[in-house]
Amino acid sequence: MAGLEVLYETAAPAITCKQDALICFLHWEVVTHGYYGLGIGDQPGPNDKKSELLPAGWNNNKDLYVLRYESKDGSRKLLVKAVTVESSMILNVLECGSQQVTDLTLKLDDYIDAEHLGDFHRTYKNSEELRSRIVSGIITPIHEQWEKASVSSPHREFPPATAREVDPLRIPPHHPHTSRQPPWCDPLGPFAVGGEDLDPFGRQRGGMIVDPLRSGFPRALIDPSSGLPNRLPPGAVPPGARFDPFGPIGTSPSGLRPDRRGQ
Repeated sequence: MAGLEVLYETAAPAITCKQDALICFLHWEVVTHGYYGLGIGDQPGPNDKKSELLPAGWNNNKDLYVLRYESKDGSRKLLVKAVTVESSMILNVLECGSQQVTDLTLKLDDYIDAEHLGDFHRTYKNSEELRSRIVSGIITPIHEQWEKASVSSPHREFPPATAREVDPLRIPPHHPHTSRQPPWCDPLGPFAVGGEDLDPFGRQRGGMIVDPLRSGFPRALIDPSSGLPNRLPPGAVPPGARFDPFGPIGTSPSGLRPDRRGQ
């Protein structure tokens, strides 16, 4: 456990209880797995700095310890909280990037000798077991969860956007929802506009005269006498002739019932 003794001797003047000794051991274990200590508290502070030593004020609160760490490659950040509950300490670790959490509960008397805090060689009991529990209960789960999160959401490279793509005032082009082309025909040419006005009887383009007989929709038989007070004489309107109705379609000459027309 090279380095732990040096760390303990550096922090010894501030170590006054079993909780302090356990946090010192935990800090050393985190640092040996590739992390720097940053500072205390939940949020970054002006006095933060990367160091392998315990930060200033690390044990101001004996009931709640809050320490922050960052991996040496800068890819991960840890928020460590340790809460004292009677004779035990609950360790809670959050990996800030993936929001993965792991925790571990340790009985202080199993690993710390409170009677010999001034002597490093007599302070820790069952140190190998303590180290194994910290690694298996905190370090390994955090790393495994972080690696799973990285695999499930790999980094994707996108080409840089062009000026047309990032222009906030540009109206995007309309793309039909299907690949089918609309049913209308393309214009015959720039001089075909207004052709219906020049050819009202529809010899080529269909004309512009309203003709219910050639509307293209299903229709009932139209009485040429609709809207007139009396019937037209036979042959007045040739069959299939194009004409503007004299009145609303569907009305009958006065005095005649629609079902008796032609009698």
